[in-house]
Amino acid sequence: MISTIAAEFRDALPGGGRLIGLDLGTKTIGTALCDAGWTFASPALLIRRAKFTKDKEALAALIAEQAVTGIVIGLPLNLDGSESPRSQSTRAFARNIADLGPILLWDERWSTQAVTRTLIEQDASRAKRAELVDKMAAAYILQGAIDALVRV
Repeated sequence: MISTIAAEFRDALPGGGRLIGLDLGTKTIGTALCDAGWTFASPALLIRRAKFTKDKEALAALIAEQAVTGIVIGLPLNLDGSESPRSQSTRAFARNIADLGPILLWDERWSTQAVTRTLIEQDASRAKRAELVDKMAAAYILQGAIDALVRV
């Protein structure tokens, strides 16, 4: 099941459980995890992208290890809300991992910018920002989704 509607996704997870958030980049996949009560999201691993099969194996291992019940993937939309080629690529990725669990595609506009701004304010070096931004963007995306899930 792949949805862009929080209520549909929540209904696919009647027992709740841990969620994983993904920020898909061209070179890395930032991951974040939340608690089973959907209270807070925390950055997790940074997966260096390889061939899709390896990426999926790494995600499947993390999902199994952390007893994840659902997946939230950042959907890169244009500022006007329309879809772009990156959006279509994200949707294709979601279809290819749909057997790993229910998926919620979540609007990720501004996530990277918000996280980068926070890291700059904290005076993080450029190298440190490069290492952290994708994981933190995944946490930002996941936090937005879980905040919506508990409201609907």
